[in-house]
Amino acid sequence: MSTQPTKTLETFPNPHPARDYTIRIRIPEFTCLCPKTGQPDFATLNIEYVADQACVELKALKLYVWAFREEGAFHEDVTNQILSDLVAACAPRFMRLTAEFNVRGGVYTTVVAEHRASNWQAPEHVTLP
Repeated sequence: MSTQPTKTLETFPNPHPARDYTIRIRIPEFTCLCPKTGQPDFATLNIEYVADQACVELKALKLYVWAFREEGAFHEDVTNQILSDLVAACAPRFMRLTAEFNVRGGVYTTVVAEHRASNWQAPEHVTLP
């Protein structure tokens, strides 16, 4: 596997495809460039997903995220692009990407994008006493 940034996402077979379970990934060091000023934008990416047949391989995900470091992107666009790429790679039952961008000029931005497979229904929420 490469140790250079790449837009290639790798997957591995879901070890428990019959069960709905949540995978949460937190990436606190996402960086891209402001397309207007060229200054760096920093964000924490929070990925939550219910895998179907494949899971995202974490080292490949790190290299994928690294590939945005020198790219200019609006927060809304890059969040949706990352979600689309992840969905294309692993076809999850459900995926939510929350991108929490650090303050810039006194403004915080959080972008939330979701994907839901057309044939998937979320399990009923259980509240324990």
